[in-house]
Amino acid sequence: MTNFKVGVIGAGPSGLAMLRAFEAEQKKGNSIPEIKCFEKQDNWGGMWNYTWRTGVGKYGEPLHASMYKYLWSNGPKECLEFADYTFLDHFKKPISSYPPREVLFDYIEGRMTKSKARDFIQFNTVARWVDYLEDKQQFRVVFDDVKNNITFEEYFDYLVVGTGHFSTPNMPYFKGIENFPGAVIHAHDFRGADQFINQDILLIGSSYSAEDIAVQCYKHGAKSSTISYRSNPIGVNWPNGIEERPLVSHFEGNTAYFVDGTFKEYDAVIVCTGYQHKFPFLPDNLRLKTKNCLYPDNLFKGVVFNPNPRLIFLGMQDQYYTFNMFDTQAWFARDYMLGRIQLPSFTDRTADIKVWMDGEAALTSAFDHVDFQTNYIKDLISFTDYPPFDLDKVSDMFKEWLKTKETDILNYRDKVYKSVMTGTLAAEHHTEWMDEMDDSLEKYLEEVPINEVV
Repeated sequence: MTNFKVGVIGAGPSGLAMLRAFEAEQKKGNSIPEIKCFEKQDNWGGMWNYTWRTGVGKYGEPLHASMYKYLWSNGPKECLEFADYTFLDHFKKPISSYPPREVLFDYIEGRMTKSKARDFIQFNTVARWVDYLEDKQQFRVVFDDVKNNITFEEYFDYLVVGTGHFSTPNMPYFKGIENFPGAVIHAHDFRGADQFINQDILLIGSSYSAEDIAVQCYKHGAKSSTISYRSNPIGVNWPNGIEERPLVSHFEGNTAYFVDGTFKEYDAVIVCTGYQHKFPFLPDNLRLKTKNCLYPDNLFKGVVFNPNPRLIFLGMQDQYYTFNMFDTQAWFARDYMLGRIQLPSFTDRTADIKVWMDGEAALTSAFDHVDFQTNYIKDLISFTDYPPFDLDKVSDMFKEWLKTKETDILNYRDKVYKSVMTGTLAAEHHTEWMDEMDDSLEKYLEEVPINEVV
């Protein structure tokens, strides 16, 4: 049965995966339901849709994107490659394993421009509120078209939330930080390392964003970067100019004091303490409530909201895999909505969720986390016709990436990997990453920069 209506909130990689999944079904000659997608930004791409703005956007809405200039992929592109649209399909030649943001956005967009996905999307439109109408078994969603200042409502039989969870900063307080005389920002508002040249930078948090921003600032001329960790240091082989210290206890003026009794003066503070899962448009009984983890509670197969199975969440996990995981989730969600996957009872779904959550709780290493998410994707693929690919080889690449980063944090992006989709070995980039200061698409795709021709 396809005489139903699906609403999709968000046109980032997760929301676009949902549209792509239905399009793949349509291309096989099968009918699909009516689909409408709503995106608060003025273009698709979600987090990869870069903006120079911070705080609020053009129409006064909190900004979604946390993307910054000079961001390069911090994991091999071969680990996130779409199974149905490879990098070779898009660029027609091998490229390096760690592309910059413009290149990855171009890849995401390339897959969608070959489809009619844009016809399903209404941009500059924010979901304000959702009600579930038990009598009709439908969702009523109130939207604001912020460009035209129009409020309207839509009704859906299934609602897919693909808004991501890296846009609402988690911003802790430290005694005395209100009197710090320099810049204090969250990583969400970091737009590039240029403003921190010749400065001593303090980064609070030991996430991937702290690691990458510290390295970016080092590369672009910061005097020093200190990463302050709460529980455990990142522990890679840092160069002179980057160090790790335990958690900040308090500030006095521009001096940060750490719990081990050490202290240092800083010019700026960048808070890299992660993000909140935030869904202000969902009522309490429909809201996903979780910390950042590999298997959130109340999501059957990490996708279907257990208390109300007509509500679907995509991309809500902590992530090693990204684009291709969102795809496998979307294919599962599609086949469930089309009636091909029958859900077990509420009790059995709850038990299945507990098995996965208990499995995550028993993990002890980053390698264990990679294996866990690999097995999760294998489980999803077993239900659908998403093009199979060698997940064990992808898992091995993730582990190699983790090892290489630990020993060579400044140069790991120069390593190349082989695509499991095409068997193509990535090309070495024409310039070593530490020397490449231009991250534009045009410069990246040059065969050999003019100034290197001899």
